[in-house]
Amino acid sequence: MLAWILLAIIVVASVVPPGLRPGTPLPHAIEHAAIFFVTGVFFGFGYADRLSLLLCGAIVVCAGIEALQLLVPGRHARLIDFVVDATAMSAGLLISLFSEPPARQPPVT
Repeated sequence: MLAWILLAIIVVASVVPPGLRPGTPLPHAIEHAAIFFVTGVFFGFGYADRLSLLLCGAIVVCAGIEALQLLVPGRHARLIDFVVDATAMSAGLLISLFSEPPARQPPVT
């Protein structure tokens, strides 16, 4: 569930006009790498049995997000953003293979 929320945040932050885009004091590439890496890790934990599909999907999603920005006035698609985003998400997916997923709490009844 958290993976999908993070992906939704990425999409929204990517397609809003530049003045509404949230930012941090971090360099642009670090912001991109961090959020896409974390999203990849959570998708990897949630769908560990579908890693090859996730890796392909990560590339398609990152390309789609960059392409969507072409439709937003004041935004632009950049190849370097695509490369950083796809690499970071793929790295997050691969790292999740070698990590223990967070312990799941039993449902409260």
